[in-house]
Amino acid sequence: MLIEIHKDNPNERSLKDIVECLKNGGVIIYPTDTVYALGCDISNNKAIEKIAKIKGVKVDKTNFSIICNDLSHISDYCKPINNNVFRVMKKALPGPFTFILKANNNVPRLLESRKKTIGIRIPDNNIARTLVRMLDNPIITTSIHHDDEIIEYLTEPYEMYEKYDNLVDYVIDGGVGGNVPSTVVDCSEDNFTVIREGKGDINDYL
Repeated sequence: MLIEIHKDNPNERSLKDIVECLKNGGVIIYPTDTVYALGCDISNNKAIEKIAKIKGVKVDKTNFSIICNDLSHISDYCKPINNNVFRVMKKALPGPFTFILKANNNVPRLLESRKKTIGIRIPDNNIARTLVRMLDNPIITTSIHHDDEIIEYLTEPYEMYEKYDNLVDYVIDGGVGGNVPSTVVDCSEDNFTVIREGKGDINDYL
């Protein structure tokens, strides 16, 4: 189902059915502050495996990240963060970054990397953060790629709907998406190592 949601002031009544769908193991496509993403409730392993199948990857061979609502939410899924890393994250978030941190036992084993880390996002997008707040759980985030080798990401919600309608429960139309992903910063060793250059520049916050 394709549903249009106002990107700045999402109507919670419109999101209620989507949240119930997520609680029941649904898979959605939703906007972030960078590119559109596939998502599900972090606690539903079958839904996580369904996303991996849609993307044509094995769960244990890929690194899915999660979206949290705020910094206090992050601490529920990561081991203690040192003061310097926390200071930078506080300045950079919400924003177009994925911070790789050491995972704690609340992160499903399906999502842990071999290094026992997890990618964390707090996007500057009200739809994504409102969904997480209403669900009271993080949601998986993994980018929607384009089949075109030049155009890397799908940006038009209706195009995503046409392609994925039979594979997902909802496609949220929050406007045209971006074509530049988040910047991935590994902070698992208490420093800042850029793994992927994206929309954000971490040097602005160091």
